[in-house]
Amino acid sequence: MSNHPIFTMAFAKVYPMYVQKAERKSRTKEEVDQIICWLTGYDQGGLQEQIDQNVDFQTFFDQAPAIHPNSHMIKGVVCGVRVEEVEDPLMQKIRYLDKLVDELAKGKAMEKILRD
Repeated sequence: MSNHPIFTMAFAKVYPMYVQKAERKSRTKEEVDQIICWLTGYDQGGLQEQIDQNVDFQTFFDQAPAIHPNSHMIKGVVCGVRVEEVEDPLMQKIRYLDKLVDELAKGKAMEKILRD
């Protein structure tokens, strides 16, 4: 799966879709940003820099300061695939992010989404 097209897709192209999905369900851009920062270790400035530089998903996760140590606790199905069973490490991180945004859009409490 190392050549999947999502790996070379610009994170900045998908980011607005995450925000729109959340906002359609009365959640906020700030909550989406909080989730992304929790998962990746970016601060708000670092996240914005990645968006402004139009980096691809591969670069976005390669440059992430630190994937959260509790990310292994993210479980469930995204796009018909169990995130905990995804073998490719990059694809698993992308699916983790998808799952977290899904949970936000479904109204799950932020404390539960962040698994702290």
